Amino acid sequence: MTTVPNPSSTSLLLSVAKGEPNSVDLFMDKYRPLVWSIVRGRVPNDAAEDVVQEVFIQLWKSAARFDPTRASESTYVGMIARRRLIDRQRRDDARGSAEEIPEELPSDVNPVEAIELTDEAAHAQRALTKIRPEEQEVLRMSISGLSHREIARRTETPLGTVKSHARRGLDRLRKILEEPSA
Repeated sequence: MTTVPNPSSTSLLLSVAKGEPNSVDLFMDKYRPLVWSIVRGRVPNDAAEDVVQEVFIQLWKSAARFDPTRASESTYVGMIARRRLIDRQRRDDARGSAEEIPEELPSDVNPVEAIELTDEAAHAQRALTKIRPEEQEVLRMSISGLSHREIARRTETPLGTVKSHARRGLDRLRKILEEPSA
């Protein structure tokens, strides 16, 4: 036997739709366990909070459409949660198995310093393009870990010349980087 909800009973969802004070808090307190129970076992823990948030946002947006004569409030909440969950799973399936990107930097990296280092590296890279090609080549090879002797062997250039290119290149880079417009 199907029970038809009593439309005269107070609905928290309709209170939310009307913007009544404290209705959102009361609604969330009452239905958070239901939504969590629907979502928790079907998505990874790191995504569960997002899905629950999506469910409650959808419920607030559709609160005015809730009809207590058609379904109970808990049935309506469960239906919206299930739909959001299905939408999320379809979205995830459509994306495929993308490579995991860590959400956080390693604990020993300060994000502000990482951004500053990236900016400084880009600035240095631009400055490097402003010096003579032979100086660029020697400095790039030095940065990659080669000694002056190895650079001389690879470029078939005398060791003294390699050292001169490195010293002049560094001097020019320093001047470029010290310029106010740099």
